[in-house]
Amino acid sequence: MTNPLLTPIALGDIAAPNRILMAPLTRARSNREGLANPLMAQYYAQRAGAGLIISEATAISAEGRGWPNAPGIWNREQAESWKQVTQAVHDAGGRIVLQLWHMGRVSHPELHGIQPVSASATTAPGEAHTYQGKQPYVEARALETHEIPRLIADYENAVRLAKEAGFDGVQLHGANGYLIDQFLRDGTNHRTDAYGGSIENRTHLLKEVTEALIRVWGAGRVSVRLSPNDGIQGVEDSDTYALFDHAAKVLDDLNIGFLEIRDPLPSGTFGSGLGPRRSAHLKTIFKGPVVDNADYTAESGAAALEKGEADAISYGRPFITNPDLVDRIAHGHPWTEGGDPSAWYGNSAEGYTSFPPYSA
Repeated sequence: MTNPLLTPIALGDIAAPNRILMAPLTRARSNREGLANPLMAQYYAQRAGAGLIISEATAISAEGRGWPNAPGIWNREQAESWKQVTQAVHDAGGRIVLQLWHMGRVSHPELHGIQPVSASATTAPGEAHTYQGKQPYVEARALETHEIPRLIADYENAVRLAKEAGFDGVQLHGANGYLIDQFLRDGTNHRTDAYGGSIENRTHLLKEVTEALIRVWGAGRVSVRLSPNDGIQGVEDSDTYALFDHAAKVLDDLNIGFLEIRDPLPSGTFGSGLGPRRSAHLKTIFKGPVVDNADYTAESGAAALEKGEADAISYGRPFITNPDLVDRIAHGHPWTEGGDPSAWYGNSAEGYTSFPPYSA
């Protein structure tokens, strides 16, 4: 019997040869100007066996940046630098989409010189990663209603540049407590305008930004990542089931290429979920391909597909130490476990491109 993970799938307009996706992974190998480089091209090309690579989160503007040495996509120089990455992936037979990131309040003035913005004037818990080390988060200011069109224009500019850079599509980062998630959840959205209050209003920015991406590239080249099964980075909601049911319906109506869900279990090893996985339920609302993510093995990923709980699985940390993850799953080879987490966000090849393919 063929392993369902190894069967092809149409992810909107992207034809993937297998259902093992590479999840977005912040790796901090860019520079202060947000430029991609040859080391990044090598890293992604090593992992081109994935049915689809979802790139590391990439800032749509200087304002949206909140992580040292994370890449950007708000100017033409950055777009030009990404061409070496997309070319390397395509030359290796792969496909790659760019994840678009605005970190909102999970940022710090040290990174861009301005006060962070969010749905409302709130402060993220914990500390920000900056070039000067960890520093406490500062209070974000609420985006004014008249600023929303400017924010949407930043997303439109980013997707145009991603298209020029040779990507196969884009993914809107609507998860993990970043700006879109801050607008979605009533724990961080205290607005009284058209973007706050009811669930319908709080999903309004998600809808408008997704529509903007579609205008530039078409629905089949656009995807969205949501995290309905946790409250991460202090971003929580009083009724996540109702909220994300509605968000899934909004995205279904827009006919995007696929929906990726960060879906950890309560026993998750890198963030715990609030309950059972949500993918099977959300598949009853979102009719396109649903990609589930978090703590899957080869066996549990295949089982989820066989049960119809998801249409594909995105693997994150396994791709760090197993660049040939698809081949290992196909042949039953063991996975290289672990890796030093302190090297995940380093600035060298060690812990990045230094993991070899399987050898008996």
